[in-house]
Amino acid sequence: MILSYVCPECIILDLKEKSKEGVIARLAEAASKAVPGLKTDKIIQVLKEREELGTTGIGGGVAIPHGKLDDLDEMIIVVARSKEGVPFESADNKPVHVIFLLLAPNDAATQYLKTLAKISRVLRMEGVSQKILDAEGKDEIRAVIEEAEDKIRSGDF
Repeated sequence: MILSYVCPECIILDLKEKSKEGVIARLAEAASKAVPGLKTDKIIQVLKEREELGTTGIGGGVAIPHGKLDDLDEMIIVVARSKEGVPFESADNKPVHVIFLLLAPNDAATQYLKTLAKISRVLRMEGVSQKILDAEGKDEIRAVIEEAEDKIRSGDF
């Protein structure tokens, strides 16, 4: 379940950053604050290396930067939104408004890939990204994600 990896302080309601690099740094900072001992610069390095392989901006205003780290015991997800949008070298060349950062331990490859696929599936559901953008606060964002996951589980998607 996606929400089990999203800590309360890991939802950023209004990103101010205007660049892909700025967004990655802000998400890395949020993750490092949530996990004691996790270094922001190490997260940034892993995410930059992943972006060099190809953009994690999947199109439709969505990006899912992700990576694996040695010094992480369990997965963590940071959810962020930018009402203005951020250039992210996305597949469709459009700005990104909804970003899910996924970080996983190096030894959690299967769980990591399954969670990445689930995040992608949730964000590709019609209306989910817009509902996240329109949400009044963190609880409402959590409710949107939970509802989408419930639809996937029940086969309504």
